[in-house]
Amino acid sequence: MLNPMSVMVLLDAEFRRLVLWVPVLLALGALAYFLWPYEPGLLGGVGVPAGVVGLCLGACFYWRQSLVARLAGGAGVALAVGFGAAWCAAHRQPPMPELPRRGTEISGIVRDVAFFPAPTGQGGAVRRVTLAQVVLHDFVDDGMAPLRRTLAIRLVQNDSALLAPGDGVRVRTMLQPPPFPALPGGRDRQFEAWFSGQAGSGYALEPVQVEPGAQGRVSGFWQGVATVRGRVNARVRAVLPGPSGAVVATLLDGRAEAVPQDVREDFAASGLAHLLAVAGLHLGLVIGAAMLVCRMALAAWEYAALRWPCKALSAFVAWGVGGGYVLLTGVHLPAVRSWLMASVVVLGLVVGRRAVSMRGLALAATLMLLVAPQVVLDVAFQMSMAAVMALVAGYELLQPRLTRGLSGLTGAGHGLARHGVMLVLTSLLAGTATLPVVMAHFGVVQPFFVLANLLAVPLMGVWIMPLGLAALVAMPLHAEAPFLYLMDAGVRVVLWLARSVAAWPGARMEVPAMPGWGLAGVLLGLCWLCLWRGGGGGGGMPVVLCATLSPWLVNQPDLLISPDGQLMGVRDHTAILVMGHARDERAIKAAWAQALAMPATGFSTTAEQAAETPDGSLICGESDAGGTCTLLRNKHEVVLRVHDPSDGRSLLPPDLCAQADLVVSVAPLRESCPDVAVRLDRFSAWRVGAQAVFLASGVRVVSDRQTRGERLWVLKPGGHGMPTLPLAQAE
Repeated sequence: MLNPMSVMVLLDAEFRRLVLWVPVLLALGALAYFLWPYEPGLLGGVGVPAGVVGLCLGACFYWRQSLVARLAGGAGVALAVGFGAAWCAAHRQPPMPELPRRGTEISGIVRDVAFFPAPTGQGGAVRRVTLAQVVLHDFVDDGMAPLRRTLAIRLVQNDSALLAPGDGVRVRTMLQPPPFPALPGGRDRQFEAWFSGQAGSGYALEPVQVEPGAQGRVSGFWQGVATVRGRVNARVRAVLPGPSGAVVATLLDGRAEAVPQDVREDFAASGLAHLLAVAGLHLGLVIGAAMLVCRMALAAWEYAALRWPCKALSAFVAWGVGGGYVLLTGVHLPAVRSWLMASVVVLGLVVGRRAVSMRGLALAATLMLLVAPQVVLDVAFQMSMAAVMALVAGYELLQPRLTRGLSGLTGAGHGLARHGVMLVLTSLLAGTATLPVVMAHFGVVQPFFVLANLLAVPLMGVWIMPLGLAALVAMPLHAEAPFLYLMDAGVRVVLWLARSVAAWPGARMEVPAMPGWGLAGVLLGLCWLCLWRGGGGGGGMPVVLCATLSPWLVNQPDLLISPDGQLMGVRDHTAILVMGHARDERAIKAAWAQALAMPATGFSTTAEQAAETPDGSLICGESDAGGTCTLLRNKHEVVLRVHDPSDGRSLLPPDLCAQADLVVSVAPLRESCPDVAVRLDRFSAWRVGAQAVFLASGVRVVSDRQTRGERLWVLKPGGHGMPTLPLAQAE
């Protein structure tokens, strides 16, 4: 039991490191806003946080001699600022427009062009264009202002139109808004679309028409960046058209869409998926190579070597090269975070301070959370922060011991041993720290990630990325082909390694979905473990371990209902038995399978032939009402209508509902089973989205609307947004 005096001693010992907790408190404040059950108004989103900041600052000034008061006041200020920043970031976004649900002709400006691999045996790659300033040409929206959000349109496969960023296009499409989560607590694509400026997606019904004279209506700088990215991608695809060429293009322009699905799965199973996401590793290799070349060039110039600060100048040049690489690869959040940390490193080299430290990471995280607080829920931000924090803390603790352990070696043996140990340690620290985050977001564990990274990461550092930089430098001279071929040889080795490791038994183990509190516990426990250096710092390890086990500590749903109410999934012993049909059936099945860590298989529900599970808990086709099933579990009886009757109004037989505790129907129930306590049908799914039913103790239903609440990014029932019609003057 800690007494007040011992607490003060601990706080005083950690006084210089307490500032590292500022980004943690900012993240908690932003998280509080995003998890709020309803949308706060101006008073709750700005007024209350401003009042809290004023009170906390006043308390810090009034009790300035008290360390506890200053710490409590500072914590309150950080929490309030995080909450207010998140509110402002959410309300800065334009509203989600109402998209037509029929074939509509649209026109817009091409912002980006990406390539996707076509399904097996269906020809070459498929193009997807991102359109800005989109105008809807239909009888409702004709003459309205352009959309303030972008649309992602998949072009028809035989479309041969030459498109580049800045081109104006016109095409007939089918549009759809961002989808609802496939299950309560699942991936929220509406949240992602709200903060990324997307209005939805769609597919073209015919080839696009390029409109002349529409250039120049998009920001010149970003149009130029997009043009360069497109040209780099085209050059790489022209020289290397295969799967390895798609990986090379990903490393040079940041677009991973063209990488085939089987290659993605191999990289994920072998623990090498981070190589396909341009982040700190890639930027570090680029900056390191640029700094090495620049410093060697300055050292070879006698005048510069004797008079100029070559180390600082090389770091500054490498920092600029890294910034250009971040722009070229799409300004993704992990790369931005790494570049911000590189900025701190360059500043440290210039002023003679320690370059890589936990303070640099805290400064980069603080800037990102103030500018874009929504990154607190982004998997890339969580993984990059966890990995870098573990690396910095691990080397702070283990570097002296490694130095003492290798002190007996000399010459080349010392260098090889040192680099080998640091490579193993880096893979082990970063991989272990991000393992629970990967479990939470992707539902998998890759036990062989250390072995795969031991070979892949050095190959990336000494061969692939330096050759990639040389190819980029040679592209203006049209001399990039030799470097791309050499780079492709190294990528092929990595592909072989990923495929080989992925084929090992147990290379990819699926785990159930981690609850939100489990992921929060993992990240907070990791912060405690890495940021607290005094007594009690090791207490973060039990927190991380317990939170990592959280997927097996919570009840799994017995029944899942899709957002449109047309698909039902019954959790069996070894699989999810899926009944019904839905438009997004494949994506919903994949999300359910990942969440419950078991395959989603179809279950026969035809009226002509009865079907049941081996244990008899699910029986279909035995009732007089066609297309119905009965689920018996935990002393509860559930009636499932999995087929919509032909007339749309057939009532369920009263005897079928007599003992039922729950009725679920893909069709409107209307007067069917009026005495059943819980009734779920198409209308309830339309109102509240996806639903999960738990039968462990009573009948408990959790809906998507209940989980997410009424927020700005949550679309209205049916996926409706704000009409594009102009508001009345009074509105």
